[in-house]
Amino acid sequence: MQSEAWNGYRKPPSEQKYSEDVGHIHQGLNFEPTREELDSLSKACSRLWELDMNRIVPGKDYIIDCGEGKKVYQKGDMASESLFSWLGDDVLRKPTYSRFCALLDNYNPHQDKHEEIVFVEEIARTSLIKYLHRYLVQKGVVPQDYEDFKKMLTSLWFDLYGRGGNSSCSTAFEHVFVGEIKGPGQGESEPDSEIQLLIVQFEWHGVLKSVSNTLIGVSPKFEVALYTLCFFVGGEDNRVDIGPYSVNVKCYRLGNNKIGSTFPIAEN
Repeated sequence: MQSEAWNGYRKPPSEQKYSEDVGHIHQGLNFEPTREELDSLSKACSRLWELDMNRIVPGKDYIIDCGEGKKVYQKGDMASESLFSWLGDDVLRKPTYSRFCALLDNYNPHQDKHEEIVFVEEIARTSLIKYLHRYLVQKGVVPQDYEDFKKMLTSLWFDLYGRGGNSSCSTAFEHVFVGEIKGPGQGESEPDSEIQLLIVQFEWHGVLKSVSNTLIGVSPKFEVALYTLCFFVGGEDNRVDIGPYSVNVKCYRLGNNKIGSTFPIAEN
């Protein structure tokens, strides 16, 4: 059923149905960042966490099984079951989640560009991305026109560029999301099924990733907004608070206008 829905996302953007624009639903909703938030990247990231209103909830929308945990130096899978032991049927029906999954399905950087455009259009209708836009406009780093901002966001995450000596072989989206979320292993240090920032070890295409930090349960638009914010107004190290978690959002650039890699590292 999901595959049929995802195939529909390949239609021209003008022929697709999107969620109601949050600005139309909540007339007068204030997306303007406060002076405190403009002066503090951490406070702005906390606001993004608050605006992530359709984040999925552990125990209600999904259940993870961390097993007994493991140390980085321990080899092999220390848990007998999959990390996700249950996922609610309606989770992947949520518009931003569904469109995000459509991008992950046999992802190819040369795929139909419609899926990328409509994903950005979907998340751009949410309060979280509207806040991101207002924040970056105040900082003078993105266009004030919202349509131009959406084009910039699409270009930032989906334009092809060279990596590792190869030309036009990668995108920021492919590197950050496709490579980061497949094949997770198990948590380290007192694993907890309620936690939403997990340290994992996994093997992907035969290559072991010994340590990787991953956010569990947050919406796709939250991660896009978080990493975009840090890219435009942060540095390589961005020590911020998101909800109950203190993290260092690492952000590596390729030149001045491309995301090389970005990911969170648990600080506590």
